[in-house]
Amino acid sequence: MATAIVKKFPNDGKKIFALQPMLYKSVVTLYRTFAIVTLYLVLAGVLGYAFMMGFYAVNSSWAAPVILSASDDKSLDFTAKLVTSRQSLEDLTVDKNRLQSGISEMTGHRAALLALEPELLAAIAREKTHNRAAGPELSQLDKQKQADNQKTQTLMAQVKDIETSISKDLAAGLITKGDAASQLAALNQAESSYTDSRISEVLLTDSVLEKTTTDTKSLDVLDKQAELKSEIAQLDIAIDVAQKQIREESEQIARLKQAITTAKQTPYYLSVSGGGKVNFAFVPYANASSVSVGAPIYDCYLNMAACRKVGTVKQIFTGEEHATHPIFKTDIRGFMIEMELSRPESAQSKTVFLNRKPLLF
Repeated sequence: MATAIVKKFPNDGKKIFALQPMLYKSVVTLYRTFAIVTLYLVLAGVLGYAFMMGFYAVNSSWAAPVILSASDDKSLDFTAKLVTSRQSLEDLTVDKNRLQSGISEMTGHRAALLALEPELLAAIAREKTHNRAAGPELSQLDKQKQADNQKTQTLMAQVKDIETSISKDLAAGLITKGDAASQLAALNQAESSYTDSRISEVLLTDSVLEKTTTDTKSLDVLDKQAELKSEIAQLDIAIDVAQKQIREESEQIARLKQAITTAKQTPYYLSVSGGGKVNFAFVPYANASSVSVGAPIYDCYLNMAACRKVGTVKQIFTGEEHATHPIFKTDIRGFMIEMELSRPESAQSKTVFLNRKPLLF
């Protein structure tokens, strides 16, 4: 083809043959330049990556921004535990108040029973004293009554003869019917009085028995006394149990309040409390020396250079947290801080730096 071109354009063919070595040389030079540039770019990338790895291996001021939301698994778990703790606290408080009211009522009831016990003991003592004095007298009167009834019984044996005599005198006309009726009425009244006297003697015997022995009424009083003491003892036990339960519930309430207070000092509480958007950052334990409240926060381009101040550290949380290293992708332990940012977009950066710029610019 070159021969044909030379034959058709003799002068131009000579020029083409002269340009070919120059074109080949230009392509080779361009290829070599591209290869060298590519090599240097790769080398620069490797060196840059190695420098970044080394930088984050020795730097002790970086922190990793963390975005928390109320729908995160940890936030949801925290919310459930917080609600359960508050419900338990309310239940314990209500039960404690109920027990305290019950103790007040039982204490008042116990005081009333204790005030009643001396009166009951005094009444029992008075009754025993009276029985010791009245018992012998009633016993003597009972004996006298029995003697009187025996005499009256002897007289009552003659009543039948008198009634017969009155009937005979009435039949013989010696007395009138009115006189006979009056005499018979008097005899009936005497018999009725004798019957009443016997009844009184039996009742007197019962009174003597009551005053000189322990009868069922005395046993009832003693039973009331034992029941009173038993009720006081049961109230003492119930009050002691209620007081112990109040102490236990008071300790549980104190622990729950402390737990809720501690929970309020975690970033998860701020994220679910609905107080607006809150910015956090994870700080590994190795970088703890760079953290203090009010320390400046810097956000850098390329994660290390051309830094600018974007805020300050507002709060430090002491609870331990686990996170993944933003560069090495390894599990690390540390704690959280709250950031007050003048540039909210910095919360989306991979890392920020605390207290100072990492490379002095």
